[in-house]
Amino acid sequence: MQERKIRVAITQGDTNGIGYEVILKTFLEPDILELFTPIVYGSPKAAAYHAKALGIELPFNVIASADEAVDNRLNLLNCFGEEEIKIDFGVATPEAGAAAQRALDRAIADYASGGYDVLVTAPVCKNSIASFTGHADYLSQRIADGKPVLTILLSDDLRVALVTNNVAIKDVAEAITKQKIVEKAQLLHLSLRRDLRVNNPRIAVLALNPRCGEDGVLGSEEQDIIAPAVEELAAAGIQAFGPYAADDFFSSAAYMRFDAVLAMYHDQGLAPFKSLTPGDGVRYTAGLPLVRTAPAHGMQYDIAGQGKADECSFRHAIFKAIDVWRNRQDYDEPMGNPLPKLYHEKRDDSERVRFSTPKKDREETKAE
Repeated sequence: MQERKIRVAITQGDTNGIGYEVILKTFLEPDILELFTPIVYGSPKAAAYHAKALGIELPFNVIASADEAVDNRLNLLNCFGEEEIKIDFGVATPEAGAAAQRALDRAIADYASGGYDVLVTAPVCKNSIASFTGHADYLSQRIADGKPVLTILLSDDLRVALVTNNVAIKDVAEAITKQKIVEKAQLLHLSLRRDLRVNNPRIAVLALNPRCGEDGVLGSEEQDIIAPAVEELAAAGIQAFGPYAADDFFSSAAYMRFDAVLAMYHDQGLAPFKSLTPGDGVRYTAGLPLVRTAPAHGMQYDIAGQGKADECSFRHAIFKAIDVWRNRQDYDEPMGNPLPKLYHEKRDDSERVRFSTPKKDREETKAE
């Protein structure tokens, strides 16, 4: 029997941004439908409005549930019925935020019932959704019992993870603790092995202060928090190194010697990442049972509805989600059937028998 194609759920994101544009442009290439079955969670009316504004002709297969998705078609799961969604290109509005959250909630519900395999989210505006700090935290609360998650920015040559995310600069130092660094590094290490197929990853940990704090003159976080965290990670068998001053680390291309970089805060990691990998970066959330990716850009209100958006990052987010899903299958499969114990005596599998000296050897030793 032929295996079912992997199903990729896609949420519409902010309807006033470029979400629908990058979705539509991605599926203008018909061959992409041979690789997976897409299910876009959104509004047929909003999609049609964007398509008309952009001059894009692309047929949708409108469905009411994930079970109705058809292979080799662009499936659009209607989350709004006959409701209208007011679209104001380039403007953050509560209506757009509510629509984005509604599509996301429907996708989350379908994940629980096995409606799809991986999730790719179009950008949303946090200010338009009440008590929303980002997809990562929202998904953690909804499907992972609030367990810690980790944001990782991915490209072919660079992987950057963040100890703190969506934290004001004035609050970063207080938010960084040894425990948090160790926790995030452990998540990064596992994700590199399980999700990204890096067998023995090397992780670089960045400093917080300029020039690593200059022995406490510019700050003591490196001495008191970051270096002890690196030592604890190394003692646990994780190849963690640092702390490294961020400016020299990226300007000298030292990142090329590592499999991933752990940055202390948002701009410290994202500014060099976006400078070094313009246009094709992917945002990945590690630590979730669900594989979730997103493009590395935001709503880009300044060009919304103008046909100027580049879909490259969004397309890469889809391919990366599929790659991670397959990597997890390969990693988890041998773990599901561990080898039986290699030594048996009288069919007793207890630890006492496993490590005891065979009876014949004990008798020979006693005779000697």
